[in-house]
Amino acid sequence: MNPTRSPRLPLVDVLRGFAVAQMIVYHFIYDLDHFGYVQLAMTRDQPWLGWRTLIVTQFLLLVGVSLVLRLAHQPGWRDFGWRWAQVAAAAALVSAGSWLMFGPRFIYIGILHFIALALLIARPLAPLRQWNLLLAAAAFAAWWLYRDPAFNPAPANIVGFVTIKPRTEDYVPLFPWLAAVFAGVGLGSLWQRRGFALAPSWQRLNARPPRLLVLLGTWALTVYLLHQPVMIGMLWLVSRLA
Repeated sequence: MNPTRSPRLPLVDVLRGFAVAQMIVYHFIYDLDHFGYVQLAMTRDQPWLGWRTLIVTQFLLLVGVSLVLRLAHQPGWRDFGWRWAQVAAAAALVSAGSWLMFGPRFIYIGILHFIALALLIARPLAPLRQWNLLLAAAAFAAWWLYRDPAFNPAPANIVGFVTIKPRTEDYVPLFPWLAAVFAGVGLGSLWQRRGFALAPSWQRLNARPPRLLVLLGTWALTVYLLHQPVMIGMLWLVSRLA
């Protein structure tokens, strides 16, 4: 990749935007349940658990791929540090907002908190390139094979080897989800070896991407922070007017 060229690819923004669009729909259904318009057990039943897993996996794979893309263009720590600080600040806002709304069920290791931690882990391991795929397999295997009640209390439950899911509105611990980030770095590194070349079908999508998905993918962090307050505010207003 030309070092003077922007690392953004419309295709990656489209894929990220697709994950964001799913997240918005998922959270809207969750909010409908919270306000009593529907009755669903989204934190316990299928297909909701499977859909959430799919959405989170898409996001985190793209975190790894995007890290490789960014490092190919801006390999220094200064650029990484600025972007990491944005994610960390957003995670702090999520914690504060969820505390005001949910009290003791506030979010302390949600997806943004996880991404902030995972980036600190994945950044120094990125030079391992495709060997990160082995780290992905090891991370998932460790989670699959090992659980211990000692990890159930906070803050140890951030690691993820719990036997009981903690009472929080969002829970994305280090294990098994580091596996998705490592896999993204490994796949992104294999892609980099091919000069970030795209298959013909992907080239067409990259050349003429859906504008809405590009917008959602480009501003994913901002959309993440704003979509829930907007939807919750709207549903609260509707409930008051009904």
